[in-house]
Amino acid sequence: MGSVICVTGGAGFIGSHVTEALLKDGHRVLIVDDLSGGCKENVPDGAELIVADVRSDAAARLLAERRVEVLVHHAAQMDVRRSVVDPRFDADVNIGGLLNLLEAARGASVRQVVFASTGGAIYGEQDVFPAGEDHPVRPLSPYGVAKLASERYLYYYNQQYGLDVACLRYANVYGPRQSPHGEAGVVAIFMHRLLSGRQPVINGDGRQTRDYVYVGDVVRANLAVLGLPGFRIYNVGTAVETDVNRLFELIRRAVGGGPEAEHGPSKPGEQLRSCITSERLEEELALRIGTPLTDGLSITASWFRSNQDLAESR
Repeated sequence: MGSVICVTGGAGFIGSHVTEALLKDGHRVLIVDDLSGGCKENVPDGAELIVADVRSDAAARLLAERRVEVLVHHAAQMDVRRSVVDPRFDADVNIGGLLNLLEAARGASVRQVVFASTGGAIYGEQDVFPAGEDHPVRPLSPYGVAKLASERYLYYYNQQYGLDVACLRYANVYGPRQSPHGEAGVVAIFMHRLLSGRQPVINGDGRQTRDYVYVGDVVRANLAVLGLPGFRIYNVGTAVETDVNRLFELIRRAVGGGPEAEHGPSKPGEQLRSCITSERLEEELALRIGTPLTDGLSITASWFRSNQDLAESR
């Protein structure tokens, strides 16, 4: 018999894929999502959606009332640039929301928290490539600072209250159901614009690099850490750097053509390079992260071709 698991942000891009996998594994899943970034169409059959803000009393009460055993926390303010413009809001959602749930969890039946952290923003400008979990953490955005603070709070709750914790530091995640709107999710943005015949725009010279990890690999990492004791941190990335110019050409090939990109102004403060290794996941849990970018983009392009109207409404 599976566990009772609460997935915050489970109506969003990554959270809905994680929810789907948990249901297939026989768990009972409750989703807490305020639908500010997610949508009801993402909620898999079999999951129960509770529309609530993670900062609310309603979300906190749910953990005790429904005897939740595992909290998988994906709800977040995830726009790095918005965090720069409004750091107080970012901290309120990303730190305040987590603390609201942790305070409820320590008096309830919750035994483990799986936390969606960031491998892109937490390390800052790296000394080595790819970065492992022991790389210095020097976040350059309020978003990265909030994720680091959240990890430190989770360590405190592990030490003080015995709550098991697994922090998963994601690289740049892409895949089906990702929203093409806003600043986050360059793969979704490019695909949506190409398929709708609109001009894609690359910020700056396009030489900035990122580590693009397919959402299916992220899901496997979430499942792999369920039930692990203690406090753990794992990177979830491919150890492969891809610059934006190369990424655009791969996406253009995956969707079957489309307009050439134009270059716009660079974004102030944008990180130049980011790439992380998942060797610890492989060594400790025998989990290899590494869906080839071309394969992941092909799957994602197929979804966007079939769901352009749905993507437009997200």
